[in-house]
Amino acid sequence: MAISEDAATAVMAAVNELSGGRAYPMLVDMSAAASMSRGARRVFARPSTVARVALLGSSPVDRAMANFFLSINFPAAPTRYFTCLDEAMTWLGDA
Repeated sequence: MAISEDAATAVMAAVNELSGGRAYPMLVDMSAAASMSRGARRVFARPSTVARVALLGSSPVDRAMANFFLSINFPAAPTRYFTCLDEAMTWLGDA
């Protein structure tokens, strides 16, 4: 699945609404994403109610997308890539 700017905008609007203005950590499972548009990367990097983001992936494509996003877009919330769910959840819980 390709992630468009419109889809990213809709996701972040829902996240911000559901949070009720409070900051929460977020786990992102990257396994279904095949690509992400430049606009989507910009949307995901903007300030929001997300306290920190754990990007969970398992494939070389997941790692490449995460590394590209982190090196180009400088997300507003602390963001890290993980291949282990337990490690990602531990890191998110440290928020």
